[in-house]
Amino acid sequence: QVQLVESGGGLAQAGGSLRLSCAASGRTFSSYVMGWFRQAPGKEREFVLAITWNGDRTYYADAVKGRFTISRDNAKNTVYLQMNSLKPEDTAVYYCAADSNAIKISTTPRYWGQGTQVTVSS
Repeated sequence: QVQLVESGGGLAQAGGSLRLSCAASGRTFSSYVMGWFRQAPGKEREFVLAITWNGDRTYYADAVKGRFTISRDNAKNTVYLQMNSLKPEDTAVYYCAADSNAIKISTTPRYWGQGTQVTVSS
């Protein structure tokens, strides 16, 4: 089992940047595929990005390609979400997720963080 805790959310202006972190508990962090989801007010939760166990492959939703980057540090049990060129439509609660199955990470990951709010003003 793994517990996930996000941090780094807050308020940013359009065109600005934010970096989210997700710290995972447990000794088997490197065995989990990690991902980020977001949920805007009145909308369903949506997949944003994912990264494989050793970070050799990443997957992005079209809405964030070229602006968001996911990375991980297995020595620190942490995954990061670097968000650049932020837009007001990026406003959402961002959730960290984990699963040992790469197929599930973009749909129904097993483990979730509690979420962190990101608000982008125009």
